[in-house]
Amino acid sequence: MKILLVAGARPNFMKIAPIIREIKANQNGLQLEYKLVHTGQHYDFNMSESFFADLGIQKPDFFLSAGEGSHSEQTAKIMVAFERVCLDEKPDVVLVVGDVNSTLACSIVAKKLLIKVAHVEAGLRSFDLCMPEEINRMVTDSITDYFFTTEQHGNENLLKEGKPQEAIHYVGHVMIDNLLYQNEKVLRADNESFQNAGLKASLAEYLFLTLHRPSNVDNPEKLSHIISALNQVAEEIHIIFPVHPRTRKMLDSFDIKFSANIIQLKPLGYQEALYLWKDALGVFTDSGGLQEETTGLGVPCFTIRDNTERPVTVEEGTNTLIGTTGTNILAAYDSLKKGNIKTGSMPELWDGKAAQRIVDILIDDIASL
Repeated sequence: MKILLVAGARPNFMKIAPIIREIKANQNGLQLEYKLVHTGQHYDFNMSESFFADLGIQKPDFFLSAGEGSHSEQTAKIMVAFERVCLDEKPDVVLVVGDVNSTLACSIVAKKLLIKVAHVEAGLRSFDLCMPEEINRMVTDSITDYFFTTEQHGNENLLKEGKPQEAIHYVGHVMIDNLLYQNEKVLRADNESFQNAGLKASLAEYLFLTLHRPSNVDNPEKLSHIISALNQVAEEIHIIFPVHPRTRKMLDSFDIKFSANIIQLKPLGYQEALYLWKDALGVFTDSGGLQEETTGLGVPCFTIRDNTERPVTVEEGTNTLIGTTGTNILAAYDSLKKGNIKTGSMPELWDGKAAQRIVDILIDDIASL
């Protein structure tokens, strides 16, 4: 079986990496011939050698140079370039992850060329059609052949949408596979290998913040209210804030001011970010991945959103949805300060073996042909 593995953004590579490592380690993995496609969707598409070395994978075999643009422009550029790759490589399966534009674009191309589609993180739903990612998830799952799900809610959503039971595979979460892999490396590493080791050592307690979702950062009034609340929190505790380029652009455009106790950093690599957030008193974020990763390591997480496509992190994990108002952010910090936090538990099959299950299913499918 020949597989094209598709990634378009840094989190995609973190989800693909465990699958590549498992294919290499699996004694039957020789039955799977794979190549890695980087669509270039992410702003930092010229990733360094060290980025791939940290993940334990090779550099991509194909780089499609999608770059920036509107959702339509970006999707169209990826589709045109990826079609050429598919026509040349003639894969049996195209495996996509997550919910970015690359996920959608490459799935459509594959299906129109009669190539099977495998979707890792299938079935997740926020039920919020204002989110571009929700459109990507729904459309991708409408044409997927192998549904690899991360939580039971994903299975339930797919069955309600009429997907066949035999095509749905509850495998756990490759993001947790990668988290556990990277956490071991961070624990073994010399702290001096991390640029912000001195910063971390100087802070007895701190919060970790990420903020990038368009619904939060593109609206000047909403963003101002969020930062105003965080400035009030920062009067009592330092906040480490690696600033996404999109967010930086908006902050500068709206001329929003920060407390001196909000420590703004440039975007961080995966290991450096993990080194900082894993020991934070709490994480405030609007990211999808951090909701899961904080649950994976038992760190309190407060999600600055009104909904989540990852409900298991709220029901079983350490995540709390707090909405986007300044009042709610302040209330969440007050609860954290008083020790009123969720301890959470690890969801079923979040054990670091999701990639192994995915590869085994694909190999079994070969044997059945």
